[in-house]
Amino acid sequence: MGSAKKSSAARTARIEEMRRAEQARERRNRILVVAASVVVVAGLVAGGVVLVQAQSDDGGSSAADDAKTAGKFATDADGVRAWKGTLGREHVTKSVDYPVTPPVGGDHNPVWMNCNGDVYEDEINPTNAVHSLEHGAVWVTYNGDAPEAEVEALAAKVRKTPYTLMSPLDGQKDPVVLTAWGHQRTVTGAADPAVDAFLEKFVQGQQTPEPGAACTGGLSK
Repeated sequence: MGSAKKSSAARTARIEEMRRAEQARERRNRILVVAASVVVVAGLVAGGVVLVQAQSDDGGSSAADDAKTAGKFATDADGVRAWKGTLGREHVTKSVDYPVTPPVGGDHNPVWMNCNGDVYEDEINPTNAVHSLEHGAVWVTYNGDAPEAEVEALAAKVRKTPYTLMSPLDGQKDPVVLTAWGHQRTVTGAADPAVDAFLEKFVQGQQTPEPGAACTGGLSK
């Protein structure tokens, strides 16, 4: 009993430390944004002609080039599928044709989805969610085959876990999928031991391209 209380207290302390660090980063980022806005505006004015030309050369394509996201999955001994190949990390404002659903990384929108235990009732833009993965978040997705009770139980778990987000995704094959940058696995539901194991390993895990980056201050819907 005593060890359980100690473990819970340690987890709470870790979460609070992560939140304090995130708040400090947000304050610094706001200062940097204000300072940089003048430079950005000047650059937009100076580069307007170049931007128009670039759009013309692009030919009006609605999807970004996905050549930088190439590879395939290899299943590890623990059942986690690891992406073996390249994952682009460019910021793009167009849609991206990801090779897998849900995507495990690749070029993405400049704005991330909030992932501080956020649960979304509707589908979200995958390019924003991929940016959250880059920040070290785990994305929980489910399709119409997932039992409602399991969806509710998973949502409760996500709300308690910083650097996670959850949303429906009808395009995926399996009822429930957990995704981190470059890693993915299916689970049977909230009680599946693989859920906690995946969160423990991949929330701000070693795979994170930008560890400590914010999971708030992005899109909320």
